[in-house]
Amino acid sequence: MSLKQKITEDMKSAMRSKESDRLGAIRLLQSAIKQKEVDERIQVSDDDILNVIEKMLKQRRDSIEAYKKANRPDLVDKEEFEVNILQQYLPEQLKDSEIDQIIDDVISSCGASSIKDMGVVMSSVKMKVVGKANMAEVSQKIKTKLS
Repeated sequence: MSLKQKITEDMKSAMRSKESDRLGAIRLLQSAIKQKEVDERIQVSDDDILNVIEKMLKQRRDSIEAYKKANRPDLVDKEEFEVNILQQYLPEQLKDSEIDQIIDDVISSCGASSIKDMGVVMSSVKMKVVGKANMAEVSQKIKTKLS
């Protein structure tokens, strides 16, 4: 079953069990996927969906930080709930040691030696870990290794 079909099935399940919060989060995801299909005139693949989910997760995490600063625990809870729903569709997350190994392999294969090579390393690493790691953390690890 493709990721898109799984999301649709989960939406139907949430409708049947009258889980309105979960249903709302899944509908937001479906809306973002549909928007990508319409904008780019493509039939999305599982990798495209993972990219959409990553983007949505980044937006939610940024919102959580902003809401915490604004002392809005009600909105923080809502965003955290959506993060939990979205993370269910990601593949199993890589361990820090696995991420470090991938970064080291890419750095050695690209011959990267300074922070100027960050873009090349980041794009190669992103292809290997999409959906399996928080890209903000990966970016920070790459910066540390190249500095």
